[in-house]
Amino acid sequence: MDELVVVDSCSTDATARVAEAAGARVVSQGEVLAHLPPGCEAGGGKGAALWEGLAATSGDLVAFVDADVSGFTPEFITGLLGPLLTDQTVAYVKGFYHRPLVGEGHTVPDGGGRVTELVARPLLNLYWPELAGFVQPLAGEYAGRRQALEAVPFVTGYGVEVGLLVDLLDLVGLDAMAQVDLGYRQHRHQDNEGLGRMSAQIITAALGRRDRQRQVVMTGEPHPWLAQFRRGEPGAVGVGREVVVSHIAVPERPPLAQVLELTKARPA
Repeated sequence: MDELVVVDSCSTDATARVAEAAGARVVSQGEVLAHLPPGCEAGGGKGAALWEGLAATSGDLVAFVDADVSGFTPEFITGLLGPLLTDQTVAYVKGFYHRPLVGEGHTVPDGGGRVTELVARPLLNLYWPELAGFVQPLAGEYAGRRQALEAVPFVTGYGVEVGLLVDLLDLVGLDAMAQVDLGYRQHRHQDNEGLGRMSAQIITAALGRRDRQRQVVMTGEPHPWLAQFRRGEPGAVGVGREVVVSHIAVPERPPLAQVLELTKARPA
């Protein structure tokens, strides 16, 4: 049976009423698993809402989508579910898209997703290079098999997407993870304070997983390469993106006092 569930994450507007009028089943954050601390008061945030949405549904396949995206189409859902329905080896599907940055009187075609480019992508490239090929690691549109999703933790805040990528990589392996081109996505842009809080939560989630992995097995030095996705020419074959790989190692020079001391001690 297909289910359409909207998690009302402590909204103060008409979200619940509008969603119900459109035919969705609405559940309020903090009420799904009522024996746990209330989601809103505990600062549960996005990840907690997704986790409760998973608990409120029963289907074998679960798709998560942000409800505040402009220009949302049904293809977002069918695109995410397609690989899961056609390939039983796929356990998790991530969406990607072109995301513009809209300003006053101008638009940067792929200027959106600043936290992706400045925080999430460098972190994943450094410590989990297997995930470097994901175009939009922070995309809020993804789907997976319930068996896999119920086996991993959900970070309660904005680190949920990075947490899921890393944990599912450990659980199912890269070959069971896929991504689909959803075309175009327009979303509101946060100010620097909001982006700073988001970045801090993402860094916290990533480093927490890095620390746990260090306790299990010794890992090598950070991966010294960064893969980025440059917008291709209109009409380009495939996803219309060019992969740009840069070397980002930062070797250090020793303290100058040590060098000078060694120089003085060297025989003439």
